[in-house]
Amino acid sequence: MRQSMQKLMAADELLCHQTPETFATIAHADISWTEKLWASLFARDGSLQVDVGLGKYHNRNVMDMFAGISRQKEQLTVRASRQLDLDPERIGVGPLDYEIIEPLKKVRFVLRENHILPIRFDLTVTGVLPPFLERKDAQREPVGFRVQSDLLRYHQSSTVSGKVWIDGEEIVVRDEEWFGFRDHSWGVRMDVGHPAPDVYKPDRLAQDFLLTWSPMYLRNPDGSHYEIHHYRQWVNGETTYFSGFVNHPDGTQTPLHAMEDELKYDPVNRRLLGGKITFDAGWGKVRTVEIEPISDTGFHLGTGLYFGFRGHRHGQWLGPQHLDGERFADVTTREALEEVHQLRDCVIRVREGEATGYGIFESMVIGEHPKYGLTRETSFL
Repeated sequence: MRQSMQKLMAADELLCHQTPETFATIAHADISWTEKLWASLFARDGSLQVDVGLGKYHNRNVMDMFAGISRQKEQLTVRASRQLDLDPERIGVGPLDYEIIEPLKKVRFVLRENHILPIRFDLTVTGVLPPFLERKDAQREPVGFRVQSDLLRYHQSSTVSGKVWIDGEEIVVRDEEWFGFRDHSWGVRMDVGHPAPDVYKPDRLAQDFLLTWSPMYLRNPDGSHYEIHHYRQWVNGETTYFSGFVNHPDGTQTPLHAMEDELKYDPVNRRLLGGKITFDAGWGKVRTVEIEPISDTGFHLGTGLYFGFRGHRHGQWLGPQHLDGERFADVTTREALEEVHQLRDCVIRVREGEATGYGIFESMVIGEHPKYGLTRETSFL
């Protein structure tokens, strides 16, 4: 029997429809359509970090996840994938589940005991600022006409409480000792699935490419607080996407228009070493933020399938149920880096004037960049 044109979901009981379709149908037929949850949660002393992500690929009929721990140079990751329509109402995959406790304020991530690695956690993430939208990421393919990115994202600065278990050791997580950021994005996304073999696309490794994304939470000596966030993509001398804002506790946002950096990267593994970022705040004003990594802790997102890992990619069909993972004793070696890639949730300490705080800094520096002393011969994804 032919499938009916519409299919009802539990969400269809809610009074929040925006199109004459059920919630089983989305606006795009593009198989790169993704709805993704992400969080990077860390001890403020840099001793431990939990990263977690969940992706719903509606037009691929797949939901996948990763949950991992970074502890200095060590990294542990559990991944799972499942057939979406077998349980479309569940926000979870395999041993990972996500719960909305208070919309736009408090959520919960639970990784249960599993046979892949001796890690699990139960963490509640509570916003200390409202969630803030980033500028819509709308980009076309560098060659041709297809829209390769049509994506909206919000993120939220948060404290963290709960427990983490590693190798049988229980670690208590307290709001006053941990911090983190979570985000939620949806739309047509780049780097979902394997690249189409019969469609030409320039090789990213043949370009000079920069990507930096960083939410930074700061507190003034008087106790007032705010956030500075930016996202930059730069290809062969041209900024292809920039989003920057100063985000305020009342929910308002002051736009930033551009940025210049005085950053340093390790020439061997291209990890961030620290430096300064100066933002154009308009009308001749600038804002300068100093950043430094707190420790070697920083989760490499390659094991979460960003840009692929051991033949698997985001949204790839791996069967009705799939579970795997691995443990790296040292992700700073070149051999490990070839697998886990550059993109990393680096835990940073932040300063702007007398205001101090914490952030996550993601970066990719591909190709030749004399400004940073990086050569094409040492470049890698």
